[in-house]
Amino acid sequence: LQEARTAYRRILSESARKLNAQGSQLGNCIEKARPYYEARRLAKEAQQETQKAALRYERAVSMHNAAREMVFVAEQGVMADKNRLDPTWQEMLNHATCKVNEAEEERLRSEREHQRVTQLCQQAEAKVQALQKSLKRVIVKSKPYFELKAQFNQILEEHKAKVTALERLVSQAKTRYSVALRNLEQISEQIHARRLQRLIVRRASPVGAEASPQHSGTEVGVTKGTNLGAECPPTDTLSVLSLQTIASDLQKFDSVEHLLGLSDATSLNSDELEEREQRRGGQGHFKHHRSISL
Repeated sequence: LQEARTAYRRILSESARKLNAQGSQLGNCIEKARPYYEARRLAKEAQQETQKAALRYERAVSMHNAAREMVFVAEQGVMADKNRLDPTWQEMLNHATCKVNEAEEERLRSEREHQRVTQLCQQAEAKVQALQKSLKRVIVKSKPYFELKAQFNQILEEHKAKVTALERLVSQAKTRYSVALRNLEQISEQIHARRLQRLIVRRASPVGAEASPQHSGTEVGVTKGTNLGAECPPTDTLSVLSLQTIASDLQKFDSVEHLLGLSDATSLNSDELEEREQRRGGQGHFKHHRSISL
């Protein structure tokens, strides 16, 4: 589009430069002959309008004839059965009559328009003929200038049409580009929403940790000379303490001195203190209980 506009401006500048040079050589005959060429332009436009009006009039006449034929067919259908009035044929006749009236109005209107533009065209042609007779000498002298101008006008019209077509294509491309950007934005929002949903689901489910034990404290009973009778939770339910930590703690059954420095989480009951005194008194067998809050 930018190249087409540049070419159009270049041709326009070049045509103006050449026409000015041609006008300076020919002199004032150009201004004297200008009314004749202006009248020719108006006569040409009037002729084109006359042709368009003639086409509209022919179309209106054809529609009027078709509507009249439809009315004739509907009348034949209604008259075919005089004893029984068929509502279908009556409706068709009414519709055809309305079409005939509309076509008649359009035919008269187009006929008047055709007559008007034909009269204008005739007047323009008469003016051209009169100017041609009165300005014959200057018309011949200024003919190279107006021929060159007509050539440049044709070239400029072609480039103008090209620029207009490219502007339309650019507008359509901008529209498609805008739609694509909106679609891309919607896709990005959808992807972001899915990522956020997955993140919320991932945070809702625990990772690396299992359910904690149901009881806050676990009582373990140990007897010297016998196997360990403590029941521990399954390995898949342990989150902080491991089985090795519990086992190493249970192996200290021969002494309870390591429990004295614990906080409130570890407590010794009165039975355990009594068992410790019995063990210090020299008895062979003893039994003590520990209550540890995990």
